[in-house]
Amino acid sequence: MTDADQTHDQMMRRLRFRAWHRGTREMDYMMGCFFDRFAAGWNAEQIGWFADLLKEEDPDVMAWAMGTADVPDRFAGPQMDALKKLDFVSIAP
Repeated sequence: MTDADQTHDQMMRRLRFRAWHRGTREMDYMMGCFFDRFAAGWNAEQIGWFADLLKEEDPDVMAWAMGTADVPDRFAGPQMDALKKLDFVSIAP
């Protein structure tokens, strides 16, 4: 099945799974919580941005979010600004 063949719901479920299964707990929380907090309000362009971000290497995304590396122009903007806040991650005591 290609991306074009997927329904919106199928694509969102696939993105959520990929966000929560990054390979490290830190990235699972960062990307998974970000998706859970904001995805319901995303338009097609924002969904595409997130899908593209998920294709990037975890250390790069972590560095961009933590501000230790410059964000590439293709990812700079309001969504990356929201990711950098990290205020969407909820960790139980």
